[in-house]
Amino acid sequence: MALFEKIMNDMKEAMKAKDKERLSTVRMLVSEIKKRQIDSGKEFTDDEILGVIKSMVKSREDSVKAYKDGGREDLAEKEQREIEVLKGYLPKQLSEEEIEKIVEEAIKESGAESVRDMGKVMKIVMGKYGSQVDGKIVNKITKDKLS
Repeated sequence: MALFEKIMNDMKEAMKAKDKERLSTVRMLVSEIKKRQIDSGKEFTDDEILGVIKSMVKSREDSVKAYKDGGREDLAEKEQREIEVLKGYLPKQLSEEEIEKIVEEAIKESGAESVRDMGKVMKIVMGKYGSQVDGKIVNKITKDKLS
Protein backbone atom coordinates (compact mmCIF):
# COMPACT_ATOMS: atom_id res chain seq x y z
CA MET A 1 0.00 0.00 0.00
CA ALA A 2 1.32 3.41 -0.95
CA LEU A 3 2.03 5.83 1.88
CA PHE A 4 -0.63 8.34 0.80
CA GLU A 5 -3.26 5.56 0.75
CA LYS A 6 -2.21 4.53 4.26
CA ILE A 7 -2.57 8.14 5.45
CA MET A 8 -6.04 8.40 3.88
CA ASN A 9 -7.07 5.10 5.50
CA ASP A 10 -5.79 6.32 8.86
CA MET A 11 -7.86 9.47 8.44
CA LYS A 12 -11.00 7.36 7.87
CA GLU A 13 -10.16 5.20 10.89
CA ALA A 14 -9.69 8.29 13.07
CA MET A 15 -13.09 9.55 11.91
CA LYS A 16 -14.75 6.23 12.77
CA ALA A 17 -13.02 6.12 16.16
CA LYS A 18 -13.93 9.76 16.82
CA ASP A 19 -10.28 10.45 17.67
CA LYS A 20 -10.41 14.20 17.12
CA GLU A 21 -6.76 14.91 17.86
CA ARG A 22 -5.40 12.24 15.51
CA LEU A 23 -7.96 13.18 12.86
CA SER A 24 -6.93 16.83 13.05
CA THR A 25 -3.24 15.98 12.65
CA VAL A 26 -3.82 13.56 9.76
CA ARG A 27 -6.10 16.06 8.00
CA MET A 28 -3.40 18.69 8.37
CA LEU A 29 -0.89 16.26 6.85
CA VAL A 30 -3.18 15.41 3.91
CA SER A 31 -3.80 19.10 3.32
CA GLU A 32 -0.07 19.90 3.30
CA ILE A 33 0.71 17.01 0.93
CA LYS A 34 -2.05 18.05 -1.49
CA LYS A 35 -0.97 21.72 -1.32
CA ARG A 36 2.62 20.82 -2.18
CA GLN A 37 1.48 18.48 -4.97
CA ILE A 38 -0.57 21.29 -6.51
CA ASP A 39 2.35 23.70 -6.17
CA SER A 40 4.71 21.27 -7.90
CA GLY A 41 2.12 20.14 -10.47
CA LYS A 42 2.70 16.41 -9.95
CA GLU A 43 1.79 13.46 -7.76
CA PHE A 44 4.29 12.79 -4.98
CA THR A 45 6.23 9.58 -4.51
CA ASP A 46 6.48 8.00 -1.07
CA ASP A 47 9.93 9.58 -0.62
CA GLU A 48 8.55 13.04 -1.38
CA ILE A 49 5.70 12.46 1.08
CA LEU A 50 8.25 11.42 3.70
CA GLY A 51 10.03 14.72 3.04
CA VAL A 52 6.78 16.60 3.72
CA ILE A 53 6.27 14.66 6.95
CA LYS A 54 9.86 15.32 8.07
CA SER A 55 9.47 19.05 7.47
CA MET A 56 6.21 19.08 9.43
CA VAL A 57 7.88 17.23 12.32
CA LYS A 58 10.79 19.67 12.31
CA SER A 59 8.41 22.63 12.29
CA ARG A 60 6.55 21.22 15.28
CA GLU A 61 9.77 20.49 17.15
CA ASP A 62 10.74 24.14 16.71
CA SER A 63 7.30 25.16 17.96
CA VAL A 64 7.62 22.92 21.04
CA LYS A 65 10.88 24.63 21.94
CA ALA A 66 9.37 28.09 21.41
CA TYR A 67 6.28 27.25 23.48
CA LYS A 68 8.38 25.84 26.31
CA ASP A 69 10.59 28.92 26.29
CA GLY A 70 7.44 31.04 26.43
CA GLY A 71 5.98 29.07 29.33
CA ARG A 72 3.12 27.57 27.29
CA GLU A 73 3.34 23.92 28.31
CA ASP A 74 -0.22 23.24 27.11
CA LEU A 75 0.62 24.23 23.54
CA ALA A 76 3.97 22.43 23.69
CA GLU A 77 2.19 19.20 24.71
CA LYS A 78 -0.31 19.55 21.84
CA GLU A 79 2.53 19.98 19.33
CA GLN A 80 4.35 17.01 20.90
CA ARG A 81 1.28 14.80 20.40
CA GLU A 82 1.12 15.90 16.75
CA ILE A 83 4.79 14.99 16.36
CA GLU A 84 4.07 11.48 17.67
CA VAL A 85 1.26 11.01 15.11
CA LEU A 86 3.46 12.27 12.26
CA LYS A 87 6.45 10.16 13.30
CA GLY A 88 4.21 7.10 12.98
CA TYR A 89 4.54 7.48 9.20
CA LEU A 90 8.33 7.80 9.16
CA PRO A 91 10.60 4.77 8.88
CA LYS A 92 12.47 3.67 11.99
CA GLN A 93 15.35 6.07 12.61
CA LEU A 94 18.85 4.64 12.98
CA SER A 95 20.68 5.10 16.28
CA GLU A 96 23.76 7.33 16.63
CA GLU A 97 25.98 4.24 16.87
CA GLU A 98 24.57 2.89 13.60
CA ILE A 99 24.98 6.29 11.94
CA GLU A 100 28.58 6.47 13.17
CA LYS A 101 29.39 3.14 11.45
CA ILE A 102 27.67 4.30 8.26
CA VAL A 103 29.62 7.59 8.29
CA GLU A 104 32.91 5.72 8.78
CA GLU A 105 32.10 3.51 5.77
CA ALA A 106 31.15 6.56 3.69
CA ILE A 107 34.44 8.28 4.62
CA LYS A 108 36.38 5.23 3.41
CA GLU A 109 34.23 4.98 0.27
CA SER A 110 34.64 8.66 -0.64
CA GLY A 111 38.28 8.96 0.39
CA ALA A 112 37.43 12.02 2.49
CA GLU A 113 40.35 13.38 4.47
CA SER A 114 39.24 16.73 5.91
CA VAL A 115 36.17 18.79 6.77
CA ARG A 116 36.30 20.17 3.22
CA ASP A 117 35.29 16.70 1.98
CA MET A 118 32.20 16.65 4.21
CA GLY A 119 29.85 17.14 1.25
CA LYS A 120 31.03 13.90 -0.36
CA VAL A 121 30.36 11.93 2.81
CA MET A 122 26.98 13.58 3.44
CA LYS A 123 25.92 12.86 -0.15
CA ILE A 124 26.73 9.16 0.20
CA VAL A 125 25.03 8.75 3.60
CA MET A 126 21.92 10.77 2.76
CA GLY A 127 21.63 9.06 -0.63
CA LYS A 128 21.60 5.59 0.90
CA TYR A 129 19.82 6.25 4.20
CA GLY A 130 18.05 9.61 3.74
CA SER A 131 14.71 8.77 5.34
CA GLN A 132 16.26 6.70 8.14
CA VAL A 133 18.74 9.25 9.49
CA ASP A 134 18.58 12.74 10.92
CA GLY A 135 20.70 15.06 8.78
CA LYS A 136 21.83 17.06 11.82
CA ILE A 137 23.21 13.96 13.51
CA VAL A 138 24.95 12.81 10.31
CA ASN A 139 26.44 16.30 9.92
CA LYS A 140 27.71 16.37 13.52
CA ILE A 141 29.24 12.87 13.37
CA THR A 142 30.81 13.55 9.98
CA LYS A 143 32.34 16.80 11.24
CA ASP A 144 33.71 15.04 14.34
CA LYS A 145 35.24 12.21 12.30
CA LEU A 146 36.86 14.53 9.75
CA SER A 147 38.21 17.06 12.24
